Amino acid sequence: MVVDAADIQRVAVLGAGNMGHGITEVVALAGYDVTMRDIEQDFIEDGYESIEWSLQKLDEKGRLDESPEDVLDRIDITTDLEEAVSDVDLVIEAAPEQLDLKRDIFSDLDDYTPADAILASNTSSLSITKIAEATERPESVVGMHFFNPPVKMDLVEVIYGEETSDETAEATYEFVESIDKTPIYVRKDVNGFVVNSVLGPFMDEPAWMVSNNESTIRQADAAMVHERGYPMGPFELADLTGIDVGYHVRKEAGKPVPPIMEEKVEKEELGQKTGKGYYDYEEGEGADYEPEDADDFDTLRVEARIVNEAAKLIGDDVATPEAIDTGLKLGAGFPEGPCTRADKIGLDRILAKLEDLYEETGEDRFEPADYLVELVEEGKTGKDAGEGFYEYGGSEGPGDYRTIDYELSEDGLLEVTLDRPERLNALNNDMMDAIVDLLNSVDTEEVRAVTFEGAGDRAFCAGADVTGFADIEPAKRAEPTEVFQVVDEFSRPTVAKVDGYCLGGGFELALACDLRVATEDSKFGFPEIDLGLLPGGGGTQRALRMAGEARAKELVFRGEHISAERAADWGLINRAVPADEYEDTCAEFVDDLVSGPPVALRHAKRVMNEGADEDLDAGLQMESQAFALLLTTEDAMEGAAAFQADREPEFEGK
Repeated sequence: MVVDAADIQRVAVLGAGNMGHGITEVVALAGYDVTMRDIEQDFIEDGYESIEWSLQKLDEKGRLDESPEDVLDRIDITTDLEEAVSDVDLVIEAAPEQLDLKRDIFSDLDDYTPADAILASNTSSLSITKIAEATERPESVVGMHFFNPPVKMDLVEVIYGEETSDETAEATYEFVESIDKTPIYVRKDVNGFVVNSVLGPFMDEPAWMVSNNESTIRQADAAMVHERGYPMGPFELADLTGIDVGYHVRKEAGKPVPPIMEEKVEKEELGQKTGKGYYDYEEGEGADYEPEDADDFDTLRVEARIVNEAAKLIGDDVATPEAIDTGLKLGAGFPEGPCTRADKIGLDRILAKLEDLYEETGEDRFEPADYLVELVEEGKTGKDAGEGFYEYGGSEGPGDYRTIDYELSEDGLLEVTLDRPERLNALNNDMMDAIVDLLNSVDTEEVRAVTFEGAGDRAFCAGADVTGFADIEPAKRAEPTEVFQVVDEFSRPTVAKVDGYCLGGGFELALACDLRVATEDSKFGFPEIDLGLLPGGGGTQRALRMAGEARAKELVFRGEHISAERAADWGLINRAVPADEYEDTCAEFVDDLVSGPPVALRHAKRVMNEGADEDLDAGLQMESQAFALLLTTEDAMEGAAAFQADREPEFEGK
């Protein structure tokens, strides 16, 4: 038996280095009592000072709900292992990546910890199974792989060893959620787990291509960033993390190492930390590739290998497509999950690429995964076919979306959450398509109002994801963007709940809604002008009509952020309220809409939207016609009866 997640109260973190003190801070921020232990007092003090510095910075940015001192009061430090773990419910080991060292620690934990304690390792590459063999309770041992830095990175991989019990893994998963992180299950103890396994080809295939004189370093980086939207090029990323790190990971896994990587390690040119790697950071300008360097780089070759690795994990029941996509977005900064991207590219096209490369080279790394072959043979070739790694919604109702979440309550409130917190909920094609599909396919008879809000605690939507539009043809953007029109014209009232950044396309989405409520700390603006663009989703026109010509031109021409208070003064939002009043204010707006007369609200929205573009006489005529029609509705009769009886009306939309 292991402790339930709900009963975890005290945690021990073993290690005070970058990962150890970061995990300690995250756990303490979540309200848990935590002991940080390391082998030397100097290590402990350095780690504690790092936590103090980090908490102070968070406090200065207004990111803490309590004082730094209150958080620090929950942290104890010690060099005594038995003292650190004798009364804990969960241990998170964050010692150096040495198997023998970790096995020694877990052997001691067997003796010192309570029998029901969960024993977790933060290892990024070592076998959970082999670590667990050092204990008499391998069913209680689990991987809990945080990403660096833990305070900023949202992802945690929860990894099964061969004997890890479901009870242990599920309690760990729930604990990760309780510390405001996003867990994914890795259900088998495979080398590299999920993120590093799928990320591997992104790094090594371009290295093989350069080694074989099929590409240049700048060509590969420019193409993957500027044509495919990745946040860093593979060689730029290797220089940042250390070329030797990737080298040793491949060696430990028994995988061939690209010659260019071996050459750099032999020369001790390991990247930024040595001043030189694939790029020169001392005498040169570092990663100085430009968009025009991309030339004709074969991006499909790299992405086919990435997708193939994902297919292996899915076929072997290591992880689900959802877990893989979440992991690579949150853990590696991918612009979209590899399974989602593969379904858009077409699995048949990816398979054909792999088969051609395998036949041409005979290299094992190109051998197609059985699961990928199976999907294609079954006609499940991706989004256009209606099914690939995922199933796609049809005309019968909303589908399953990966960039938005939604929930329709019994009282008719459709709550839509923009769900790309790793990108500050930036709009990409998938998100815009999902919003359009949801609003077009939901049964409007069941909906009384819609709210939009952003996931996470930093942004409603920080704009359009520029990397997601790298391959858009200009002609396709010459027409008004559909998503903003669909939101604007949706027949039920819509509310934008803004907490954090609301910029560019996010601001345009909010302006397309009927009502907007924001926290005082939120920021609004159109930064497109700094990219040589202008707002392309109706922002110029809606801002002009709401704020007037002078203010709208100031917003668009200067590209600066304005406060929520100024946005309210300018008529761009309805309310700017303190953070502690935000939810209550939003609830008041929503309650009025949900409990209000659906038919009248629908006609009021239509008359006001359409009348805004007409002269006064035409607008008044539209209003009169709608008023006369509403007099015949059951809702109007109910409203009159409720008024006479001095009670709340119960509108049914009839």
